[in-house]
Amino acid sequence: MSDMLKQLEEMNRRFEELERLIADPEVIAKDSRYPSYVRERGSLARVVGLYRDYLEEQKKAAQAQELLAEKDQDRELAQLAREELAEAQKACEEIWDKLEETLVTTDEDSSRNVIMEIRSGTGGQEAALFAADLLRMYSRYSENRRWRMEIISISRSDLGGAKEVICRIEGKDVYRHLRFESGTHRVQRVPETEAQGRIHTSACTVAVLPEAEEVDVNINKEDLRIDLYGASGPGGQHVNKTQSAVRITHIPTGLVVQCQDEKSQHRNKTRAMKVLTARLYDLLKKQQEKERGETRRSQIGSGDRSERIRTYNFPQNRLTDHRIGLTLYDLSGIMEGKLGEVIEALEKSLREKARSARPK
Repeated sequence: MSDMLKQLEEMNRRFEELERLIADPEVIAKDSRYPSYVRERGSLARVVGLYRDYLEEQKKAAQAQELLAEKDQDRELAQLAREELAEAQKACEEIWDKLEETLVTTDEDSSRNVIMEIRSGTGGQEAALFAADLLRMYSRYSENRRWRMEIISISRSDLGGAKEVICRIEGKDVYRHLRFESGTHRVQRVPETEAQGRIHTSACTVAVLPEAEEVDVNINKEDLRIDLYGASGPGGQHVNKTQSAVRITHIPTGLVVQCQDEKSQHRNKTRAMKVLTARLYDLLKKQQEKERGETRRSQIGSGDRSERIRTYNFPQNRLTDHRIGLTLYDLSGIMEGKLGEVIEALEKSLREKARSARPK
């Protein structure tokens, strides 16, 4: 059984489990996760329906082959069986093509908003400047798609770059389009601080997390340590005199989130919880993917921030995506938010790999 068939069978089992949960009066009345069950069932409905159609056509093909294998059969019946076999095989191919497309372009998180984290890495001030450039690139791409980007927190460098920025992007199918941006982004260019014109190499990491609700993960309030402190940075007397900054620690996992950009302690806490919930949900998903083995996302890359996924070469106006061997000579346009060609190439690569996994 191919990896894709294993994945489809797992999705079918999960769909059946969700059907039982949604129909259970006790779950409806008492389980706070009921809305997430309904949402997950809806996200699985199309692909599971196609998979069941595929199994039905496979069954028809098998029955036709059994008829053809019988000895001393009627000639007219044999001709009918051959026609049914050909129709079933053609239907299987058409349904499989639709399954490939559906699996690549959608999953249970495709329609979710995202929490994006960009951090400067190797390269000091130049890395921080590049992190700010990446933020601008994703901001322009969001504008092009009519999405809304909201900065949750940002830590500026001395030269106006960004040591770390966390933002929320809201809109239609945001996670579907940005899910493969996670990883290490490397830049090659002459820094503004370089007097001799030498090309330097720096790097930033990007993480794209599907936004989650607290019902998607089990967050026990007793597992949270919430610290309040005075915010630092611009803001005048207000920053120095009020404890508006919030740091939340999830004790079981050690995850720490802090937010100080808002003057309101309540708003900072709300924003920090959104980031923490997304990180916990991402951790849960990775654990599930590890248990299930090969996943669709691993066909493009691990999604790990340590994986080098892309190089931005400014002197040659070149962008290279190392996962699929894509090279484009329009870096200036891409940095202005024209990411569509890159993202379409990534999805096309997934479709091709899914097609190669087609069962014989």
